[in-house]
Amino acid sequence: MAFERFKVLTFDVVGTLIDFEKGVLDSVRALNPEAGEDLSDDDIFKPYVEGRDLFPGRSSEAMGDVYRHLAGKLGLDGSDAAAAAFQARILRHPAFPDSVEALKRLRQRFRLVAMTNADRVTFQSYSHTLDNPFHDSVTADEALTPKPSPLFFAFNRGRQSAFGFKQEEILHVAQSQYHDIGVARELGYKVCWIERRQGQKGFGGTPTPPEVTKPDFHFATLAQLADAIEADIAGGAGHGKAAA
Repeated sequence: MAFERFKVLTFDVVGTLIDFEKGVLDSVRALNPEAGEDLSDDDIFKPYVEGRDLFPGRSSEAMGDVYRHLAGKLGLDGSDAAAAAFQARILRHPAFPDSVEALKRLRQRFRLVAMTNADRVTFQSYSHTLDNPFHDSVTADEALTPKPSPLFFAFNRGRQSAFGFKQEEILHVAQSQYHDIGVARELGYKVCWIERRQGQKGFGGTPTPPEVTKPDFHFATLAQLADAIEADIAGGAGHGKAAA
């Protein structure tokens, strides 16, 4: 059985469970209804990624500056009011349609731990959107470093070991090759890539990784992972797609 070894599922949140790409695109276009119509998704994502790199601070505080950078690059409304509105809308990014139900199913069998580059303020909003599914959580402001730093993973490993869980009992579940999949695999974790952008070109609102890491498990949605685990534990023949 492919999944019986795991007791803990650790999750990237933003991009894996919360559809921040839709949130960013919708926000930019809502704040710039005329100019936004002519901008492609990639037009918006490029300066967004640049801005987040320039302003890597707490997500509940830095996104106004990220927006100002984006607006300056694209010739959009860069006013204080627009930046403040963009910052406020960050807290209301939607969940992916399958996230809440799939997390409820997974919680029946595993300890669920959030590992997010959001700060505690932003994460609390996202956790509420997800119907508060987590047994534990680690945010970037608590770890004092964001992913893909190995120190973030070390912080969480120590935290989970205090509850009696070993690294080999953890499956890390994430969308971002750059922030999660590559570094987690290098550190010896088993990893599950939820490829939310499957069928789309590029890496959208996340930085381009140096290379695409082959995961241990690979699904397009979180619901597919939940299906695979349930089938696997029940002894079903078609228990999903483990990477060969």
